[in-house]
Amino acid sequence: MLKYFLTGPVLPLIEGDKDKIAALFNNRRWKVFTSITLGYALFYVLRLNFSVIKKPLMSAGILNAQQLGVMGSVFFATYGIGKFVNSFLADRMNNKKFFALGLFLSSIVSVLMGFTNEYLPLVVLWGINGWFQSFGAGPCIVSLNQWFSQRERGTFYGIWFTSHNLGAAFTYLATATIVGAYSWKMGFIMPGVVCVFGSILIYFFMSDRPETYGLPNVSDFKNDHVETVAKDKSISSLQWEVVKRPAVWILGLSSLCCYIARYAIESWGIIYLTEAKGYSTIGASGVLGVMQFAGIFGALTCGLVSDRFFNHKRNVPALIYGVLYAVSIALFLWAPASPMVDMGSMVLYGFTMGALVCYLGGLMAVDICPKRATGAAMGMIGLLSYGGAAAQEFISGYLINSQMTIVNGKKVYDFALAGDFWVGSAVLSFILAAMVWNVKAKD
Repeated sequence: MLKYFLTGPVLPLIEGDKDKIAALFNNRRWKVFTSITLGYALFYVLRLNFSVIKKPLMSAGILNAQQLGVMGSVFFATYGIGKFVNSFLADRMNNKKFFALGLFLSSIVSVLMGFTNEYLPLVVLWGINGWFQSFGAGPCIVSLNQWFSQRERGTFYGIWFTSHNLGAAFTYLATATIVGAYSWKMGFIMPGVVCVFGSILIYFFMSDRPETYGLPNVSDFKNDHVETVAKDKSISSLQWEVVKRPAVWILGLSSLCCYIARYAIESWGIIYLTEAKGYSTIGASGVLGVMQFAGIFGALTCGLVSDRFFNHKRNVPALIYGVLYAVSIALFLWAPASPMVDMGSMVLYGFTMGALVCYLGGLMAVDICPKRATGAAMGMIGLLSYGGAAAQEFISGYLINSQMTIVNGKKVYDFALAGDFWVGSAVLSFILAAMVWNVKAKD
């Protein structure tokens, strides 16, 4: 069965007119790019619908904040381990099949979650969903590097990265509407059904690497031979070099701290706004939806900014975005309740988060690692990033629940300690990123 998912053999180069070959290459690579962008957006639909459903689950007395934190922690633990394993595998896989399979299985799990309201089954299913979700990022990045050259990488990585903002924005708005009109169960079932059809389309639309179709590799096609790693090195040896490199670990720790703050806002933001600032669930979802649209612009521009104005270097813009990221979270948590301030802080947060997660969540590590070990670089960063996200869910759930009081028979939650934890993580993130300021690509 594993052989079915391995990348195909290299076929002899197609002979004929260069224009015809270029047309075939470009046709396939734009289909690949469309597939990974829209497909990864669907992965996020199946990941963040739980953030909207948390409040109804608490209101119905099905789960409390600490139980929700455990669920989130289990998800990110399985996702982080899965991203590490599956990103390493993605260097060897036919990612058309691998990517579509992950989305399909994640969709099925989401539907199943709509048919239970017990804590233990929900935890188990959500953890399984985390594993299937990990089939997303690695195949996307590997496919991107197989079909787009070094000089194009920053720009197209940034454009692709808007997919998670598109998926998250759609989820916050659509899932909140579905839950409000029907029930929290339909918030799991309806997105799952939609994404089943999406996975089928991706299977028929996406492609394996160029060489399996008799097309040249992208470096030859674009005459962009930046990579000078000895071709006689095996993929395994190159992946081991990535694992041993200290700069990758430091970037991973920086991303870990960034992801603590990121998923604190994305996982608990709706509950925070409804509990601490008096928003309705739909109103809170609207505020977080705005941040996702701002994130699209952050991701779109960050690659262009670093490629065009900083000679493909990410260190200076990463520091600028990192400081603003911490400021935006502090404003969101510590400024007095005000729709204008809340919206403004989330616009700034979304814009900087879209850029930072693009940089720290993979691009900076990919830049300094061998191209043939791209999946390994993403796996290392992903393991540490989602280790932070998992720890955040557990710690935040505990801190929020521990500060809960009962006033006039109603549970009231205090976010002060959790908020300090979130802001501190954002500050530590940009400090760590600055420690690899002058690191260069290793051949």
